[in-house]
Amino acid sequence: MIRRAGPGDMETVFDIRASVFIEEQGVPHDIERDGRDGEALHLIAFSEEQAVGTARILISEGVGKIGRVAVLQSHRGTGLGKGLILAALTALREEGAHTAKLGAQTHAIGFYEALGFTARGPEFLDADIPHREMVQGL
Repeated sequence: MIRRAGPGDMETVFDIRASVFIEEQGVPHDIERDGRDGEALHLIAFSEEQAVGTARILISEGVGKIGRVAVLQSHRGTGLGKGLILAALTALREEGAHTAKLGAQTHAIGFYEALGFTARGPEFLDADIPHREMVQGL
């Protein structure tokens, strides 16, 4: 099950992100927690009532930025990442966005292409991890 996260879910959302980004990938805490969570829409994914994934959506001028997509290592390969992206695209449409974009870690480009995203622009570093911008019209 995937749903919008409420205020009572945020500690769990941050715990999932810390596990994936800070502990696994070595992203500094101050980069992972960038101060934009209060203005974002958050999604939370569950497996058997346990929160195991999350994504964040920021919308500006009709463009929705999907970010902080994280699934706990124990639940990768189960389809939850795909479900989070599809739920994020649905939420963006419901909020009136006309374009979705994200910064994909380069190892995940194929995953996002399979979901209809197109890579755009050069590779760039975010928290010293190679990324590419990806876009999709809604």
